[in-house]
Amino acid sequence: MKNILSLLKLTLITVILFAVIYPLAIYGIAQFAPNQGKGETISVNGKVVGYQKIGQKFDKSNYFWGRPSAVDYNAAGSAGSNKGPSNAEYLALVQKRVDTFLIVHPYLKKSEIPADMVTASGSGLDPNISPQGALIQVKRIAKERKLDEANVKALVESKINTAVVGPATVNVLELNIALDQLK
Repeated sequence: MKNILSLLKLTLITVILFAVIYPLAIYGIAQFAPNQGKGETISVNGKVVGYQKIGQKFDKSNYFWGRPSAVDYNAAGSAGSNKGPSNAEYLALVQKRVDTFLIVHPYLKKSEIPADMVTASGSGLDPNISPQGALIQVKRIAKERKLDEANVKALVESKINTAVVGPATVNVLELNIALDQLK
């Protein structure tokens, strides 16, 4: 009986610690984060259209495409593929992505496709692509939207984010929103 009472006390303390105190502490810390921990949303005309730091699927030819996702952009299941660079299935998937990319971008050579356009990120939800990944899509976008290539290229260049540490990036959602406003 003494052991059962001790175990019940330990269980109660553990439940209070991990089901009450810990969540409240994390909630309190989140209040100091941007947007109180609810994510950095992007709005157009007062309507939330996405999150700045979570990738979305764009597969229509009149939009810039983002990085492929191993989880089909499902934020609830964020993960990489866990397949190494010598895995036959992984290599076949990357080759399929390269082939698809070349069909839609016939003006490119395989060697001109940046790796981020055919390989998924570790989270599967990367919202950014490389500036090169965006620039190689300019010709397709301009043709699809009947826009001047120079204007579309200037738009991409205006959306390049340079970091103090790490490579320059382009947020695909922000770029596509700006693209919709380009006339």
